[in-house]
Amino acid sequence: MLYAFGFERIGVVVSDLYFVDPDPEPGQESPERGVRLELRLLERGELKGDIYSARPIAIDRPLWRVDLLESVDSAPGSFDRTHHHPNFRGWNPGSRVFVKELSADPVHWLTGKLSDVTGLLEEIGLSPEEIAPTDPADLHAAVPQIMDAVGRLLDGVHAGELAVAPGDDPVSSARVSWL
Repeated sequence: MLYAFGFERIGVVVSDLYFVDPDPEPGQESPERGVRLELRLLERGELKGDIYSARPIAIDRPLWRVDLLESVDSAPGSFDRTHHHPNFRGWNPGSRVFVKELSADPVHWLTGKLSDVTGLLEEIGLSPEEIAPTDPADLHAAVPQIMDAVGRLLDGVHAGELAVAPGDDPVSSARVSWL
């Protein structure tokens, strides 16, 4: 399932995720499940028809990612693999960064990050000129709706309805998600 929240130049996308890392770090060999949230740039395309046509919208370059993940071997809600990626090299995320506060209370930590978009953008090195002046306030106002979507996805993951394995056969690599 995918949720998208768009503002003038930035957007937030949220999806459930089932992931089997083909080259896992020691101690992280088992599959993971959870919710991924990304802060992205948005691009408006040119109209493809007349003035009444639908406008193409691109959910473009990733800026920041948080993965509210847990090992499929752990109890739902353990958040034992929860981390974030504070930077990207193009479309590829930097290394996983594990933060004690994020693992202890991921919803609270994420709410705080999204509520201070200006601080988050400073952390990731995005110039204020790359976004619209209204984006931080608009995103801040949408935090309750975004976190509601995160909560619904987490509920579905913990109930076994979302972020499920791609089939019955074991796989050495898998990524089942919009993101």
